[in-house]
Amino acid sequence: MTSQHDLSSSLSIPSLAILGGGPGGYEAAMVAASLGAQVTVIERAGLGGSAVLTDVVPSKTLIATADAMTRTVDAAELGVKFDVDGANGQPIMRADLKEVNERLLRLAKEQSADIRAGLESLGVKIIIGHGRMLDNRTIEVDRGETSEIVKADAILLAVGAHPRELATAQPDGERILNWAQIYNLQELPRELIVVGSGVTGAEFASAYNGLGSKVTLISSRDQVLPGEDSDAAQVLEDVFERRGMTVLSRSRAESVERTDDGVVVTLGDGRKVTGTHCLVCVGSIPNTSDLGLAAAGVELTPSGHIRVDGVSRTSVNNVYAAGDCTGVFALASVAAMQGRIAVAHLLGDGVSPLKLNQVSSNIFTSPEIASVGVSEADLAAGKYQGDVIKLSLHTNARAKMRNFKDGFVKIIARKGSGTVIGGVVVGAGASELIFPIALAVSQKLHVDDVANTFTVYPSLSGSISEAARRLHVHQ
Repeated sequence: MTSQHDLSSSLSIPSLAILGGGPGGYEAAMVAASLGAQVTVIERAGLGGSAVLTDVVPSKTLIATADAMTRTVDAAELGVKFDVDGANGQPIMRADLKEVNERLLRLAKEQSADIRAGLESLGVKIIIGHGRMLDNRTIEVDRGETSEIVKADAILLAVGAHPRELATAQPDGERILNWAQIYNLQELPRELIVVGSGVTGAEFASAYNGLGSKVTLISSRDQVLPGEDSDAAQVLEDVFERRGMTVLSRSRAESVERTDDGVVVTLGDGRKVTGTHCLVCVGSIPNTSDLGLAAAGVELTPSGHIRVDGVSRTSVNNVYAAGDCTGVFALASVAAMQGRIAVAHLLGDGVSPLKLNQVSSNIFTSPEIASVGVSEADLAAGKYQGDVIKLSLHTNARAKMRNFKDGFVKIIARKGSGTVIGGVVVGAGASELIFPIALAVSQKLHVDDVANTFTVYPSLSGSISEAARRLHVHQ
């Protein structure tokens, strides 16, 4: 049975159909609806997409629990006393992973429901089903026993991505897992092997180490977090080692096999690593197959991502795309910005193209690693000329009070002009502390503007002001 929902209108404001309800999709829907457009969102699973249901919200909730445990252990150095195990003098503490995972999945569902309620309050029509483009103005939605045709003046594709799998390491959801399956575990893995030391692998390795698992992180590169600030990666590796994690650098996993009571990972040089569970984090694949993109004339990159320009427009003028399916930056904030930019361009609102050199990002390890703008690697490659100051947080009074031992603030200023063009923060709450540096980058503030802005004493943000002060050039 097929029904038809036609969003096309003779009104001056174009109608919009959005395929995918993740951050790129729902943010675009909110903006478009608030500006008076007729909007339909088509989503397979639930509003929020994988970012809310199986990725960002669950993983960061898991990490919050691990951070609470780490802070509790470290609190003994602050004079906080616990009942302790007389055998080793350590606090008796454990993670109930079943309860942890039930909570994080519940929060994910609640967040999804909140997003849906917000969209519906704006008049957005929501259809749950698998959408496929018939042409650049028409989407057919498979809803199981029924189907529906949605027509609109413009289409936004925000279909996300899914975990990449290795042919020699197929997940079974029990012992060999990808990042979408790991929340099904009922008990804490005794020995967790994490394959892949990118952002996802490092975050889960850090979290499960904090929860009490014996973690082995397998990295094919010289250092964890390839592509990130090397000083930050070194701090993280030092913390991992201090907390008992094993990091196998320059080691490539060739296969993962299940045994009677665990897993065995075979490395490229023939070594074998055994554990109770293995989490495979080797990237993602865009959800661009079986969408009818070719029929609609939408071009893909060689990697299978949707090709977009600075205003999120595809090779078809009235078709836009946002989020992980575009291969720009796999960040929810970037997906949301791409969606908002697409709507602004479509509806003739004020629009500024996506500026990737202003994107701030955070890696939710312990300690956190946040960055924005130009990196030291960019300076080394000759892309920019700049001055760099790195200020360790161990000299910060507030950090001492809170027993934060690891981390630093790094600011990069354009040589000659003194304009802030980049920065890195490593430490507890780096995701919050990066904002003033990101603001300085986006607004092209001078280091003196940052240095001369009052900060609270004592505060971690005081180190940002101090770093900027050390970049001052006497006139």
